[in-house]
Amino acid sequence: MGVLQPVKKKLFSLFLISLLLMLAACGSQSSSTKETSGKSKNVIKVGLSVPLSGAAANWGITAEWAAKQAANKINEQGGVTADGKKYTFEVIAYDNKYNATTGGQVAQTLINKDKVKFIVGSVGSAPTLALHALTEKAKVIHFTSAWTPDIKGEKFPYTFTTLNTPREVIEPIANYILDKDNKLKKVAVINPNDATGTDTSAVSVKVWKSKGIDIVVEDYYERGTTEFSQIVTKVLAKKPDIIDLGATPPGDAGLILKALSEQGWNGVKIIGAGTSADQLIDAAGDAANDVYLGLAPDFSSEIATTVQKDLAKKAKKDLNQTLNAISMQPYDGMMSLKAAIDKTKSLDPDKLIKALQEVKVESSYGPTAFGYKETYGIAQQMLLPITITQIQAGTPVEVKRMIPKELEEKGIK
Repeated sequence: MGVLQPVKKKLFSLFLISLLLMLAACGSQSSSTKETSGKSKNVIKVGLSVPLSGAAANWGITAEWAAKQAANKINEQGGVTADGKKYTFEVIAYDNKYNATTGGQVAQTLINKDKVKFIVGSVGSAPTLALHALTEKAKVIHFTSAWTPDIKGEKFPYTFTTLNTPREVIEPIANYILDKDNKLKKVAVINPNDATGTDTSAVSVKVWKSKGIDIVVEDYYERGTTEFSQIVTKVLAKKPDIIDLGATPPGDAGLILKALSEQGWNGVKIIGAGTSADQLIDAAGDAANDVYLGLAPDFSSEIATTVQKDLAKKAKKDLNQTLNAISMQPYDGMMSLKAAIDKTKSLDPDKLIKALQEVKVESSYGPTAFGYKETYGIAQQMLLPITITQIQAGTPVEVKRMIPKELEEKGIK
């Protein structure tokens, strides 16, 4: 017994030390769990359905980042108050792979599994339509960058667009170009052969006709086409003064512009729904020079707001990516949601959608609101500046930023 006594004391000491460490660990875990649990009771989850892989990954990655920047900003300012409780925001993003099938799966996950009541960003008409089929039925408020008009109107009151679409953009670009040169008479309109392309083409054709411009070509190509010389030859045989590439993405547009340059054509080039100046320059090289883009604001230019300049600088540092109009859409979706909650002090979707049609929003572009009721039947299109960017000597230059007339009429500054 005498020999074993020191061993017992040593074992007992080790036991006490272990017990104290376990208690400390449990206390720490309990505090952490309690803190997390406390936060989770007052967290509003907001979702994104965006491409995080593939050719359109830049849009999704930067969109998720922008949404989180907005959420962090709101949270740091104290969050929002609804029904007498303080809430902060949490952003959940899933890869929709820019297609309808995966977009449908993402929609199911966000709404049925994550129980998200607000979608602050979606990219791509096909995956957005799949999401939209669920959001309206579930009364989930949905902010999107999708161009399709099939998600708007009195039948779809829970959907709001926080990015200009061809319906807002193409006519101002046409006016700008025709004011510079009134000798332009003929236009060729070329788009991808899908819903986005045909919808954009319909807008372009209507606008050009209303300006007295002759539509000499309205043509479509299949996505995945890599050889455009025959299409370009056929188009140039009609001797257009203007070639409007509508919703043609940067990679395809680059190949078309190169083919135009190789055949010596030097008319007016427009991508009315063009969003990515840097990608177009990479694809087309010198052939991109002088092209006009309707959805490619330069967030680092002097025309940009302080918020946009700060975000553009930070995105370059954090992601080594350039923000574009699609990137910024979820940021403005977040700010729209905050404005509606601040006004109603409620999370009731029916109260919020009514407020969204009336409230002032502190967007990245500055104070704004939702409008275009005459176009869509509901004030559900954000009143954003119309930006016209031209590629000059290999550099995108935002040459004009126009405030919508309706926003001026509302007197929002």
